[in-house]
Amino acid sequence: MNLIEACVDAGCRNFVFSSTCATYGDHDNLILDEDTPQHPINAYGASKRAIEDILKDFEAAHGLRNVIFRYFNVAGADPEGEVGEFHQPETHIVPIILETVAGKRDHVTIFGTDYPTPDGTCIRDYVHVCDLVDAHIRGLEWLKADKASTVFNLGTGHGFSVKQVIDNASMITNQTVPIMIGERRLGDCTKLVSGSTRAKEDLGWLPERSNLKQMITDAWRWHQNGSYTH
Repeated sequence: MNLIEACVDAGCRNFVFSSTCATYGDHDNLILDEDTPQHPINAYGASKRAIEDILKDFEAAHGLRNVIFRYFNVAGADPEGEVGEFHQPETHIVPIILETVAGKRDHVTIFGTDYPTPDGTCIRDYVHVCDLVDAHIRGLEWLKADKASTVFNLGTGHGFSVKQVIDNASMITNQTVPIMIGERRLGDCTKLVSGSTRAKEDLGWLPERSNLKQMITDAWRWHQNGSYTH
C-alpha cells in the first residue's frame, strides 16, 4: 500500500506487479488461465489476491495502470552462474534439492505422496528466472505503449511432480538425493499448471530457458561456484 500510494503521489502511472498462481487455489485437473476463478487456500495467495484488487481500485480512482504477472514456480539462475536463488530460510524445491546434493542438508522432505497424481506427489509448472525477467521488460513496454491493464500467467503449460524434479536433479548432478517422506502440508495444491497463451500472444513472450533440465543445470552451476555461501 505504501508503494502504491507513493507511485500515485509521484505521478508514476505504470505499475508491474509480481503476483502468483497461488491466487487460484486448488483446481484439481484444471489447466489454469487468467479467467480461472481465484480462491486462494493459503495466506500467501490471499495476500497477492488482495494487492491485485487494490491495484484495480487504484486504477479506477487514480489512473494507476498495471500489468499483473501471476508466476508459476520460478527456478533456475543466471546462466553465467553469477546470480542465483538464495532465501533464508529456503523454501523452494530446486535450491533445497541442490543444497542437499551439496551436503548442506541431510535430506529432502517430500510433503505427501498420496495426491491424485501419477506418482502421488504434487505437480507444478516451472519457469526460468531469466524468462521471467524478459516478461517484466515486455510488461513495462506494454504499459509505456498505453495499452490496457492486463493480467498474464507466466508458466509453460507443462507440469512436473516433486519426484520428477528430484529425479532430474539426481541425473544432472550425478548424485543420489536423500529423501524423507512427510505428511501433506496444509495449503498445498495438488496441481498448478498454466494453460494460458495470453503472454505469448500479447507480449510475444517465449519461455525459452524454461525446461526442467536447463533450470536445474543453471541453478546447479550457481550452487557450485563461490557465490553460493551461507
